[in-house]
Amino acid sequence: MSHVPACAAEEESAEGFVLAGGASSRMGRDKALVEVAGRPLAAHAVGILREAGLPARIAGARTELDNFAPVVKDAGGGPLAGVCAALEAAEAELAVFLPVDMPLTPGALIGYLLHHARATGAAVTVPRQCGFAQTFPAVVRRAALSELRRVLENGEGGCFAAFTQAAERLGMPLAQVDVETLAQCGQVTHPLGIAGRHWLMNVNTPEEVEQAAKLLSGALRVS
Repeated sequence: MSHVPACAAEEESAEGFVLAGGASSRMGRDKALVEVAGRPLAAHAVGILREAGLPARIAGARTELDNFAPVVKDAGGGPLAGVCAALEAAEAELAVFLPVDMPLTPGALIGYLLHHARATGAAVTVPRQCGFAQTFPAVVRRAALSELRRVLENGEGGCFAAFTQAAERLGMPLAQVDVETLAQCGQVTHPLGIAGRHWLMNVNTPEEVEQAAKLLSGALRVS
């Protein structure tokens, strides 16, 4: 399949999904409701997607999260199950996925990944940090659903392996965007001035909750 022409790519619609179906084993309770700097992680994630100008839904919620955004249910099975359920429910051509445990990601980074996906016609677009591709946040084409579902049903791997196989099957690139370059050049900034090295931090433990709270409150902020 050929890449999406640039003139058409600008017209592609997009929507956002918070992935909230994790087991939260290291946290000891549902991460989505854990408060960081006075707000539940679910509220942070929905706010980030909306900051990027996207309508937001929550995929794979383990608890009732309808008060934060509409919820797309899945049958369980980890993040890939949530991605597939969201793509099945999606109305837009592009779906942006943000895990519920990444409260330091700036909406501007989501916006840049989406712009890159539209411009390149990539099947999947992810950030790269310290030279390594990160699985999330990710922009995924709805056309990738059938291959992602096949990988899920066959138990052939996690999200990144599924993303890679879907891109290969569609004959489209899996694009990687370097976070450090965006931050250093000022193409993407955090509204609170949080340094780029923290943007993709996952909050999985009480200690990481405390660290993220300090960053959001400015105690550890680096301009």
